[in-house]
Amino acid sequence: MRATTVFKLLMDLPGVTVSDVDFQPAKVVVTVKLRNKKLSCPRCEFTAKARYDTRPVSSSWRHLDLGRWRLEVRADLRRIECPTHGARTEGVPFARASSHFTRDFEDLVGWLATTMDKTALRRLVRIDWDTTGRIIERVMATGLDPARLDNLFVIGADEVSWRKGHSYVTLVSNHDTGKFVWGKEGKDTATLDCFFSELGEERSAQITAISMDMGAAFEKSARKEGHATKAVICFDPFHVVQAGTQALEKVRRGVWQDLRKLPDQDTARRFKGARWCLLRNPGDLSDDESATLRKIKRRGGDLWRAYALKEALRAIFAGDLSEEEVGALLDRFCSRAQRSGMKPFVTLAQTIRKRREGILAAVRLGVNNARHEGLNRRVRLIINRAYGFHSANAALALIMVTLGPIKHVLPHERVLVPNA
Repeated sequence: MRATTVFKLLMDLPGVTVSDVDFQPAKVVVTVKLRNKKLSCPRCEFTAKARYDTRPVSSSWRHLDLGRWRLEVRADLRRIECPTHGARTEGVPFARASSHFTRDFEDLVGWLATTMDKTALRRLVRIDWDTTGRIIERVMATGLDPARLDNLFVIGADEVSWRKGHSYVTLVSNHDTGKFVWGKEGKDTATLDCFFSELGEERSAQITAISMDMGAAFEKSARKEGHATKAVICFDPFHVVQAGTQALEKVRRGVWQDLRKLPDQDTARRFKGARWCLLRNPGDLSDDESATLRKIKRRGGDLWRAYALKEALRAIFAGDLSEEEVGALLDRFCSRAQRSGMKPFVTLAQTIRKRREGILAAVRLGVNNARHEGLNRRVRLIINRAYGFHSANAALALIMVTLGPIKHVLPHERVLVPNA
């Protein structure tokens, strides 16, 4: 059997014929010819028989490695005049547009990036991380389910940090599938406006409920004309409890600053280690932390009252209570928080009263951001595993390739191309 026939079978690239094989010290170069007489635009579905000019364009793509040898595919391509994209080098059926890697190679890298850290991936496939990021973006662009924005009825919206500082991406999830369906850099009203613009008025009107945190930005976007004006806004109880924890932390910092001004610095030093016993749930405390909490209780003051308020708020959502019971307990909590005189809890009480209807809607409908928060935890693991990103687009691409509605097809799972 000739070498060209062997490599035609080994590579199994669609729409090509192998014309030459060159064995070099570090790689194998396979020259192919396209079987299709029509030229196709790499950016769209336009095809034509006429060439733009007669000048051939020599192109090469890296294919899956052959043992320790790199496998390179080369071809002389023609140029086409596309009415939409202008003069372009014709597209090939085995590679994505503007890529110097075959589709099989990129599909493998895209799947590996969802399961491996950056260092291991770079060593295995022998490409740098920036190249990996561009490959992931191309895999995402062609692999995501094109119908992911159809039949959205209950969604969740939340932001997550993709690097230190005020660098956030907004992610929208489908509660029915548990997958992210959309993402964009930013966390303000204009960011979520982009989602509804892409969704369109007809599909936006189908949304029945949206779970979100208690910030005003996402609610403002949802209530704009042409967006999800009929959807029930559900403020996630997790974020309500989180707001109580943040109010406690503000009180703790104030008490800590007061203690630092005292002549006896030992008291302040001992108090500094009390942070985690206040923020953790009582059932998760160690023996030492429980002892510290008992000392804080005996000491009393604003700190213990703040802790008691935080635990009272957490207990409201810890049990399986009805909407009416939760409403009554929230009203009681807001009254206690208002009377406490502690500014963080006074502000929290005002926020809860303002968002009361949305909080109770989440309890009534059983819609919350728990599944979305679970996805967010996986997002943070992805970001940590990648050792950070240089751009939001790269972070979003890896997030969507890992947690979006995409089906990864590895080279050995691809349907074989007929030899004819």
